[in-house]
Amino acid sequence: MEETELMRRLAAGDRDGAAGALYDRFGPRLYGVGLRLLGDRGLAEELVQETFVRLWRSAGRFDPARGSASTFVFTIARRAAVDLHRRPSSRPLAELDERDLARREALESGDEFEHVVLGLELREALDELSEEQRSVLELHYREDLTQQQIAERLGLPLGTVKSRTLYGLRALKAELARRDADG
Repeated sequence: MEETELMRRLAAGDRDGAAGALYDRFGPRLYGVGLRLLGDRGLAEELVQETFVRLWRSAGRFDPARGSASTFVFTIARRAAVDLHRRPSSRPLAELDERDLARREALESGDEFEHVVLGLELREALDELSEEQRSVLELHYREDLTQQQIAERLGLPLGTVKSRTLYGLRALKAELARRDADG
């Protein structure tokens, strides 16, 4: 079922089915975002919980004309992450050092949050590609290898690497577009 429809059902009062399906779709990603941003498993779990409590309360404000369900959920999560990070009990009693202050500033501006969410979405989209396409793209973008170097490392003809790169990028673009349309 589309995320937009799930949001509509949640707003209409379907707390069990719609909330459960949305949790299945967003829970793991929210946990990953929380772990990366807040640096603590307990706080990451709390972020997931707080996001869904807020989502449950505000589902009626979701407007698909203004953005995707995914954008709505992650906007709620960003605000919850900022609140959790600001809460004194979420940090050790020691004073904040410069890194903590910089992290807070980045989190509040949304830059770090958007970067983490985009990375998770890209990772999930890459996981939908064939192993052959994914490995070529990862070697190119993560290890900064040329197509010739990839061909040598994988023991493949250069033409095969070029084809896998081309078709992998097309499939990745289609998968990201599908995810955006589903949201």
